[in-house]
Amino acid sequence: MAVVVNAMGKLCPEPVIMTKAEIAKGAAELEVSVDNDIAVSNVTRLLTNQGYSVELEVNGAERKLKAKKTGEAKADAANNSDGKLLAVLVTGKTLGRADAELGEVLIKAFLGTLSKLTTRPAIIAFMNEGVKLTLPESSACEHIKDLEKLGTKVLVCGTCTTHFNITDKVAAGTISNMFEIMEMITSADKILSL
Repeated sequence: MAVVVNAMGKLCPEPVIMTKAEIAKGAAELEVSVDNDIAVSNVTRLLTNQGYSVELEVNGAERKLKAKKTGEAKADAANNSDGKLLAVLVTGKTLGRADAELGEVLIKAFLGTLSKLTTRPAIIAFMNEGVKLTLPESSACEHIKDLEKLGTKVLVCGTCTTHFNITDKVAAGTISNMFEIMEMITSADKILSL
């Protein structure tokens, strides 16, 4: 019998937290009900990374994720050359705040340089105005895509993209939630916050 998780009306990251609690209890089958596409994406990613197969049923506003344990949890995050994990948290669309024009040039150069280093971050998370860097018109977007292709996990705060009404425009990274972002960042050996 499937464990039922009713996350209808719950905001990010509550659906992920509720689902993770049932996974921790050893649930072999789950039925998770949510009411928005960001929650569908976040919970589905959590379930598949934990070795569940997932089917989606849509009934009006309800999106029901039916999950069954079929495999093992995936290892997540790439190692740096020194064996330590680096996480980068980007909370603004510029590097520095005094001069916006200079700050835009610097953040583009910073992200471009990260993609060229042999020691790249395992994760980059974009929050607050930093999510705007993942838009196609951002001068830094191609660098973020390059990092993603090279194995860096790129997470984009869904609450932030919803706030700025840009969720459907994000061109790099994966729409995520505070729980996943914090879990990934706090598991790193080194954290760089911009």
